[in-house]
Formats: sequence, C-alpha cells, structure tokens
Amino acid sequence: MTLRKFAGLGALLSIVMPGIAMAADEVAAPALNSGDTAWMLTSTALVLFMTIPGLALFYGGMVRSKNILSVLMQCFAITGLISILWVIYGYSIAFDTTGMEQGVVNFNSFFGGMGKAFLAGVTPSSITGPAALFPEAVFITFQMTFAIITPALIVGAFAERMKFSAMLIFMGIWFTLVYAPIAHMVWSGNGGLMWDWGVLDFAGGTVVHINAGIAGLVACLVLGKRKGFPTTPMAPHNLGYTLMGAAMLWVGWFGFNAGSAAAANGTAGMAMLVTQIATAAAALGWMFAEWVTHGKPSALGIASGVVAGLVAITPAAGTVGPMGALVIGLAAGVVCFFCATTLKRKLGYDDSLDAFGVHGIGGILGAILTGVFAAPALGGFGTVTDIGAQVWIQIKGVGFTVIYTAIVTFIILKVLDAVMGLRVTEEEESVGLDLAQHNERGYNL
Repeated sequence: MTLRKFAGLGALLSIVMPGIAMAADEVAAPALNSGDTAWMLTSTALVLFMTIPGLALFYGGMVRSKNILSVLMQCFAITGLISILWVIYGYSIAFDTTGMEQGVVNFNSFFGGMGKAFLAGVTPSSITGPAALFPEAVFITFQMTFAIITPALIVGAFAERMKFSAMLIFMGIWFTLVYAPIAHMVWSGNGGLMWDWGVLDFAGGTVVHINAGIAGLVACLVLGKRKGFPTTPMAPHNLGYTLMGAAMLWVGWFGFNAGSAAAANGTAGMAMLVTQIATAAAALGWMFAEWVTHGKPSALGIASGVVAGLVAITPAAGTVGPMGALVIGLAAGVVCFFCATTLKRKLGYDDSLDAFGVHGIGGILGAILTGVFAAPALGGFGTVTDIGAQVWIQIKGVGFTVIYTAIVTFIILKVLDAVMGLRVTEEEESVGLDLAQHNERGYNL
C-alpha cells in the first residue's frame, strides 16, 4: 500500500512538475506589453508622417513654383533610400553594442558592430524596450523614421540648386558616416562616447537637429549661393503648403518626443505636455519678435517659430518641466528668428529654407538649456544636481557633434564635387529643377 502511494505520488509529480517549470519559464520570459506596443506603433506612424508629407509640404511651399516637385521628390527618395540602408547596416551601426564597455573608449564607442546587419536574428518574437516590453521590429521601424527625417532636413539648406543624383549619393554616404555613428555615440548605451559623458538628448536634439543643421550649413557653403541671391526676389510660392506642413510637423512631433519614452507612461505624458508648451511659446516668440522688428507678423514667421520650438524642446522633452519648456520655447522663437534673418543677412550664406537657422541653432540652444532645466531645482525631472557641470557636458556634446559633422560633411561634399559635380548648370537652375531634373511640372496651367 505504501509503495502504491509513492508510485501515485511519483506519477502526480511527473504530471505537475513540467507544468510548474513551464509556468516559471513564462514568468522569467519578458512579456510583451500591448499598451506600450500600441503607443510605439502609433508614434512610429506619426514620425514618418513628419517627413512625408509634413516636411515635404513645409519645404515645398517655401521654394519657387519651378522647384516644388524637386523638393517633394527629394523627401520621398530619401525616405526610400534610408529605409533600405537602415535595414542593411544602419540599425546595426547605431545600436549594436558588441565590444562596448562603460568607461572604456574604443572603436565601438564611435561605431556599432555589424551583428545586426540585414536585421540578423530579428523575429516576430524579438522583444526590446526599457523593460523588454514591445517588439524589436517596432523599435527598428521607430528609429528608422528618425534616420529618415534627419537627412531630409538638410534638403532645406541647398534647395533649388543640387543635382538629384549627387543628392542621393551624398545622403547615402552622410547617413553611413555621420548620422548612424552619432546616433550610436549618443543613444546606444554604456560604452557609447557621449552616453558615457552623460549627454542628455531625449529625442534627438544632437542626433537629429544639430547634426542636420550643421550639415546643411556646410552644404550651402560648399555649393554656393543660388543664382541671383540675394538681389533677386525668391518669395515662397505657396505658404498654404508651408502652414499645412508645419501643422503636420507639430502633430507628428508628439510621436517624435513622447514616443521616445519607449513606453506608454508618465514620461511620455510629460514629454507630450512640454512639447506643446514649448512649441506654442516659440510660435508666439517668433511672431512678436518679427512684429516688433518688421512691423507685421507673417504666416511664414509663425510656421518657422513652430518648428523652432519643436526642435529646441526635443533634447529636453523627457527631463524638463512645464515652466522650463516655456522658457526654452520663448528663447528658441526669438533666437532662431534673429539667426534666420539678421545673422544670415550679415554673413551672406544662402541657407535656402533656414535649415541651419532653425534646426542647427534651435538644436544647440535646446541641448544647452536641457542641462539647466532638467534640474529638479528648476522644476525638471532629471537627475541633475550640478547645473554647471551638466551644462558643460551638454556643451561638450554640442561641440563634438558640430566639429565631427562639419568636417565629415565637408569631405564628402568636396569628394563628390570633384567626382561628379554637385550643382545643376545655370541654365537648369533658371528653368527650375522640376523640368531640368525630373521632366515634370508642379503646375500645368
């Protein structure tokens, strides 16, 4: 009888134990959070919406009518090109952490490994995030949209004068040598150069805006001024498009900033709030600065102010409070207004659509002020206890990005100019890039 009881107990254990083991495995395995996944899917769509059609329309309305299709075409072509390069090697360069160690500076502090090339190992069950809560495929696509919009922003600096073929090759090389490495240095985690420095860049003030703004400034200087600039009037041909594009950027930016929390949580909620506050403040700041300076507020001015505020709050969105956002937004609107008007006129460079004046300057201002207003003492939600020390870290990050981006961008452009030429001919520029480069017209009347 006793033996029979033990036999029964053994049989019972043989049935129950595998179930217990399976349950333990399920507890240990990272669980996908459907709420976080849904928010990241939404954010990804919003950020892509910022480039096509948002940025395309914002820029397209500001050029002359003979060049609108060229700008739209460049934004769409960049979207396709960068998507493919991101899959082949960009994601791996930016986020593969092979060989990285906190506090150790080596090659992998600047440039990620190739372990994720061609998205090796990525499956529907691959999960990532701060606590491994949503599919890695979603994270890959979300970061892809950031990689897409950054080179597209550069288009605004050299609009109306660069060959389409040269633009494509430039963007592919620039993405490889500048964007992906900077993203790796800032966002890849322990062992990344600027990550280890302690640079605060929540959603891309350094990676996206300073990067694109400085590249744009270098590009417009290397290509030279448009024919007739600054004496020939080059008024925007359709400010309605520009305002619609700015509105799309404003809405899409909630995915850009709040999505960078990588979860549907309190940080995402605060990032959304401070983004709205800073953008509204910058729009008004630019409008009133223009009103006082030029006598009248303009639609182009308030649209530009909107983008300046969005840019400036980007690095700070995860760490500053509402009042810090208000100050950052007001400062961005006023400072970017004077840089895109007075400074540009005095220095004489032809930044066609103010890519540097808005994104470069706004990104620098926002990155530095992040070091101030992330401090809890000033209403922030970061871990900054020494504002002076953090501001110095932010300045180091800005300085490194400016120097690295400027030098590499200059080299790429000069080599391409020597090999294939960068500019269209004077005749093609007079006719317009729509006909000269694409054999189409934006308007057939």
